[in-house]
Amino acid sequence: MTTRLLPGRHRRRLAALAAALVTLAGLLVHAAAGASAAVPPTPSGWSLVWSDDFTGPSGSAPSAEWIVGTGHAYPGGPAGWGTGEIQNYTGNPANLSLDGSGNLRITPQRASSGEWTSARIETRRADFKPADGRVLRIEGRIQMPNVTGDAALGYWPAFWALGAPYRGDYWNWPGIGEFDIMENVNGLNAVWGVLHCGVNPGGPCQETNGLGASRACPGSTCQSAFHTYRFEWDRSVSPNQLRWYVDGQQFHSVSQAQLDAGTWTAMTGHAGYFLLLNVAMGGAFPNGVAGFGTPTAATVPGRPMLVDYVAVWQSGGAGPTPTPTVTPGGVDARSTIQAESFQAQSGTMVEGTTDTGGGQNVGGVSGGDWLRFDGVDFGSEAARQVKVRVASGAAAGVSGLVQVRLDSLGAAPVGDLAVASTGGWQSWRTVPANIAPVTGRHTVYLTFSSGQPADFVNVNWFTFSTS
Repeated sequence: MTTRLLPGRHRRRLAALAAALVTLAGLLVHAAAGASAAVPPTPSGWSLVWSDDFTGPSGSAPSAEWIVGTGHAYPGGPAGWGTGEIQNYTGNPANLSLDGSGNLRITPQRASSGEWTSARIETRRADFKPADGRVLRIEGRIQMPNVTGDAALGYWPAFWALGAPYRGDYWNWPGIGEFDIMENVNGLNAVWGVLHCGVNPGGPCQETNGLGASRACPGSTCQSAFHTYRFEWDRSVSPNQLRWYVDGQQFHSVSQAQLDAGTWTAMTGHAGYFLLLNVAMGGAFPNGVAGFGTPTAATVPGRPMLVDYVAVWQSGGAGPTPTPTVTPGGVDARSTIQAESFQAQSGTMVEGTTDTGGGQNVGGVSGGDWLRFDGVDFGSEAARQVKVRVASGAAAGVSGLVQVRLDSLGAAPVGDLAVASTGGWQSWRTVPANIAPVTGRHTVYLTFSSGQPADFVNVNWFTFSTS
């Protein structure tokens, strides 16, 4: 949860979407907040590392497993917690307490003087890290503050993790790594997942933005109901993978192959990570999305973030190991390969689609972005054509190429197809293109090229055929 603005193209699209999202939220049937639930049973093939289900009397503090942050900064650390947020963090029960029904409440308040207060806690443990060959799963069931529109301006709830070396230093960010499992700003129906790493500004994680993606919460809005937010650090595959999920649906991933060895080692070679929960007010992220300073006079205090549980599991417990996403036989190139099933990506986002069958599509795609699909099996009979399901609401004169590359981003395309406006971002058509003959098993990259900086295409699925 660090100083960050959205990349320009996503910020522009988000501004256009914000009003629609608020309108949609008003049309949805707002389910009552789900009753608290115990930490889910440990899945077969996994072991429980640590958990807290926030059971305790109403008004009591969270357990001693947590450290309560106070004030406007770590001692000797950057002001405003390094993000420009304005609130004063306290341990006052009005800001931080259990609700007596199995939830933690973090509640921003505004005093008569105008001062904002809120709460921030972090685990004492700072060694959350998967063993070699294992997968670490960090999960929380959370309802974001139930406030939207102008009343939500400046709200910045988050569930995240920081590298252990940050404790006591406070000036080694982002090299030590940060995993933002859930972030939200200004009451929008969206969850952001972000990786921070390397150097600031710039570097391989494009700081201060980080490598991120966002999507709407499935079903009920993020604000009106509990949702489960999960992050996985997978050391069972090579290259290693980082993955983000909401309600079990993956919406973001980063591969070790996207980062240089020094950056990856600095982020992963230390003792591990500690977990944080907080609700900030104001700062670079909500201000950047709003386009002006937040909170404002219209912002309403007293809307809590509710946390039902936080749990950490590791694969490799008793029982069989989890089934990998890509089976040993690979993904059949002649099947319908969903765009959102990528193993890694850069610059895109996942969103709901109105195309036949529903589900999701990859959007926010502009020149220089890419998607990676591992283990695509073309078999012994050469594929000579690709068909891609695309939609575009790009402005007149904005177009680009969808290119197919094999095994390396630097490889020459085996084929490509041109895309211009189809009449809307959810106006779908299937576009075929010839490719050089391909047999065997490959990593497939969809890369995107355009002479303009604007988004030019959404992708729902693709498939290969012999003719």
